[in-house]
Amino acid sequence: MALFQDEPGAGRVQALIQQAQEGQADIFMAVVSLGEVAYGLEKRRGIDACVRALGAIDASPIIIVDVDRYLALQAAHLKASTNVGYLDCFVAALAQQLTATVLTGDSDFEHIPGLAVEWLPV
Repeated sequence: MALFQDEPGAGRVQALIQQAQEGQADIFMAVVSLGEVAYGLEKRRGIDACVRALGAIDASPIIIVDVDRYLALQAAHLKASTNVGYLDCFVAALAQQLTATVLTGDSDFEHIPGLAVEWLPV
């Protein structure tokens, strides 16, 4: 969302996408997060902005990960054991599954012990 909303962390997100295009990084996004981006953009900026953003994501090196049973149950466990929103729990569960770092400005991720987080400016 930082990239499409031109938030303070947009530059870092763009730099990471550039690194992925050059084969120096991998970027993953759970499909539920893709839905959250689509919802947020359509609600705030309209369907045309949403469609453009989805096209940009499809053309980018971002790997969209479907939710399987393991990921859904791990997200459910995180939701039950923390005060973090359910969609954010999918982000955390995917990061844990991949031993990856979450890139976010959302302070809710502080409530997930042991999660690697790179904090974007807000």
